[in-house]
Amino acid sequence: MPSTTMRKTEQSRRLQQRAESMIPGGVNSPVRAFRSVGGDPLFVVRGKGSHIWDADENEYIDYIGSWGPLILGHAEPTVLDAIVSAACNGTSFGASTPSEADLAELVLSAFPSMQKVRFVNSGTEATMSAIRLARAYTKRKYIIKFEGCYHGHADPLLVKAGSGVATLGIPGSAGVPEEFIMFTVALPFNNLSAVEQAFQKYKHQIACVIVEPVVGNMGCVPAADDYLVGLRLITERERAVLIFDEVMTGFRVAFGGAQELYNIKPDLTTMGKIIGGGLPVGAYGGPKEIMDLVAPLGPMYQAGTLSGNPLAMAAGCAMLKQLRDRKAEIYPRLEKLSAELVEGVASGARDAGVPLSHNRVGSMFTWFFQQGPVSDWDSAAKSDTEAFGKFFGEMLERGVYLPPSQYEAAFLGAAHTEEDVQKTIQAAKLSFAAMRKK
Repeated sequence: MPSTTMRKTEQSRRLQQRAESMIPGGVNSPVRAFRSVGGDPLFVVRGKGSHIWDADENEYIDYIGSWGPLILGHAEPTVLDAIVSAACNGTSFGASTPSEADLAELVLSAFPSMQKVRFVNSGTEATMSAIRLARAYTKRKYIIKFEGCYHGHADPLLVKAGSGVATLGIPGSAGVPEEFIMFTVALPFNNLSAVEQAFQKYKHQIACVIVEPVVGNMGCVPAADDYLVGLRLITERERAVLIFDEVMTGFRVAFGGAQELYNIKPDLTTMGKIIGGGLPVGAYGGPKEIMDLVAPLGPMYQAGTLSGNPLAMAAGCAMLKQLRDRKAEIYPRLEKLSAELVEGVASGARDAGVPLSHNRVGSMFTWFFQQGPVSDWDSAAKSDTEAFGKFFGEMLERGVYLPPSQYEAAFLGAAHTEEDVQKTIQAAKLSFAAMRKK
């Protein structure tokens, strides 16, 4: 962290201490605690466009955007109007509302691989339900996930890869019995031979392969050129379900998500983030043949009192309509500004002699504090997290808010401006210079 703190932090520190007396770690999601970067966590009190303000009235250019969903920026007027209008009619009914079908229609029109969709309350619920559905459809038990891919905190998915190819996973969290994950096979990402070996080892026993087509939880790590095609061919041959976890990438890397960008058709898709316009929501969907197994039509049970909540549905409709109507403007601009930002910061690192590599897909990106390319968890784990922590702190002092972890993707949105990008690049150059002096 910088030796001289220019920001005021008293109010955030006081709020953190108060929260710690009642909430574990003072946070309701671990990354917010700043444990991997040091310093005092921010307590954000408002946002507008591409900027946020904390409790001490420090202003920041925000590259988190609520971890991706605020692609149009904070407090976007049409989204806010939709939420207020819906709230005036009531916040929740535990019954069907017209807006559920409205949002479903928007989602399905953007993702041709889905004929039906079920809304839930989070990405975790979406992936958990999709895996249950895949097991119901195939009548098989084993699932394949990939090291470094995060699919929520359901027990079978909190797994670390074993020491060998196609090794059964071991729990990655206290409180998860080994028996709960005995049918989870954790494999290295971007390694098709490992997938082939797993299908040989567990012949006719693998229900599904679940993958983030662009990984966002070991930093931004895209699939290799032939990887997604390979997964599609293997799962088709083996009659296993291919699940794309597009909680981060859906409507983010392209209007139709990563499956549009890479022209790959999965069997099931999980979604979240953007489709709620910043409110809690998730979804899973696919062809009628599979989705009609979901209750009340079929035997796969899944339910939720707040699923299809009218506020989230209204916000999602407002968000997706804007993305649909302005996609010819929004996505090229996101591509241009994101490329300019990522390359500009990388150039500053080179000039300062700071080892840095970077990955970017559309408006998702990460700067890794290491020399070599990052293509999987093993290569991502070689990053200098101490250097990242120093960079994070220096950037925070200069009014730029990045994800407080080396292993989380950053996001640029439609509200970011050329001025924001240039200020960020300049802040990075000053931050690298400060790091070199220490």
